[in-house]
Amino acid sequence: MDSYGYIRSMSKKGCSPDNSACEEFFGTIKNEFYYPRDWRLITADQFIIELEKYLDWFCNKRIKRRLNYLNKNEYMINYLKQVQ
Repeated sequence: MDSYGYIRSMSKKGCSPDNSACEEFFGTIKNEFYYPRDWRLITADQFIIELEKYLDWFCNKRIKRRLNYLNKNEYMINYLKQVQ
């Protein structure tokens, strides 16, 4: 990290105001994707496939309150119609 000029987070353990967006994202993944399932009989390859499907849904199809309960793609289509 140092060779690229990045500065490491210096917050205390358990105190994450400087990376709250990442904490929220990974917390959501754990609560919506990981914890509700039984992964004991799933291989690593199967897990990766399921995670990729979930992330596709999360990024592209999941509705978001801040986007007027639309998914990202629907919101962009509506936005582009308005600016034309």
